[in-house]
Amino acid sequence: MIKNILLHFLILCPLFYGCKGKEPSTGASAPNSAPIAGYDDPHRPQFHFSPAIGWMNDPNGMVFYEGEYHLFYQFYPDSTVWGPMHWAHAVSKDMVHWEHLPIALYPDSLGYIFSGSAVVDWNNTSGFGRDGKPPLVAIYTYHNMVAEKAGRKNYQSQAIAYSNDLGRSWTKYPGNPVIPNTTNLPDIRDPKVIWHEDSRQWVMALAVRDHLQIWGSKDLKSWVHLSDFGKEHGTHKGVWECPDLFPMSVEDAAKWVLLVNINPGGPTGGSGNQYFVGQFDGKNFTLDADFAPFVKDEKAVWLDHGSDNYAGVTWSDVPKSDGRRLFLGWMSNWDYATVVPTQLWRSAITLPRTLELKKTPAGYRVYSLPVKELETLRTQTFKLTASGELFADNGATVMTDIFFPKEDFKRLSLFSEGGKVHISKGSVYQLKRIWK
Repeated sequence: MIKNILLHFLILCPLFYGCKGKEPSTGASAPNSAPIAGYDDPHRPQFHFSPAIGWMNDPNGMVFYEGEYHLFYQFYPDSTVWGPMHWAHAVSKDMVHWEHLPIALYPDSLGYIFSGSAVVDWNNTSGFGRDGKPPLVAIYTYHNMVAEKAGRKNYQSQAIAYSNDLGRSWTKYPGNPVIPNTTNLPDIRDPKVIWHEDSRQWVMALAVRDHLQIWGSKDLKSWVHLSDFGKEHGTHKGVWECPDLFPMSVEDAAKWVLLVNINPGGPTGGSGNQYFVGQFDGKNFTLDADFAPFVKDEKAVWLDHGSDNYAGVTWSDVPKSDGRRLFLGWMSNWDYATVVPTQLWRSAITLPRTLELKKTPAGYRVYSLPVKELETLRTQTFKLTASGELFADNGATVMTDIFFPKEDFKRLSLFSEGGKVHISKGSVYQLKRIWK
């Protein structure tokens, strides 16, 4: 079979290999630190967000407010290996160019600050608002390392903090934890919260090792366990983490999508991000009948087929227009995240993506492409960058992989297996780096 393929090649500076001989760097400031040399160090991505110094993993608390996209992320400022977790903070006007801000949340006597989410409390249900303006509320997991080392199982609990100054400073709720761990079970974490209009309540998806719990609250402070999902669905080859539950629409259909990250057990080894399509009534998530056969007997439907898109969740409070969602993931893998050859800093975030639900002969599926701000990166059939992020079939097939070249790429080879490919047209672009 001969296939005609239209290709657009984007020659970024290769992933994790800094641009050389380009525009000079003006330097970047690490959270709560003096300026460092800049973003020209070897293996530094030039088109993805990465921390100036220290360790990074899961993106957290992604929320849009007053014209700013807020990105918080798991961060250890004192080393390039995992350590006591903080929430670091950056903001952007376009999800492409980022400004580092001071660390938002520090560990305290209740534990390290693990993953979670953030929302705009538009109706001030929490009572944290001030001067008639809604607060930003962060919902996160406490990890009590002292309790874990002592052999206790209930070392994770859920807590909240709020901000009244556009996320520049945060106050932890004195009544934390808002969901204490009374189950004596480990791995209860990563709360993702949304406002569910039909039931007039906040809804939380919470990962509980091999399944999810769904919780409800009227004020973000008092929570009630509503239901469970997942013990009989999807793959269970690793621990379930970083869930997300949100509505999507396509044509005249209204659906709900549930994302679940898993480690290990990904489609090509390492970590991965599976998803489910169904309905949510304010209490229970139920799989669509045509989707259920794909997620039984440890089968999964994957959002990304590579090894290096993990802990991915969607943005909160983005103005709704067409039923799509904005998505970011951690561009790394727990199998090798601690041994990658970088200096001063560790890890990066994927390109921001738009998720779109489409109806296919096999049922509803989630497609993924770079956000509109990265329109140059889109093609109808196939998109490739030297960063290892591949978007094929107009977003139906996506793959993210990282690699660490020892020298700049100068050649690109194309080949096929099991057939012939006719290249009808090709375009090459050199893109400007996002860092000044």
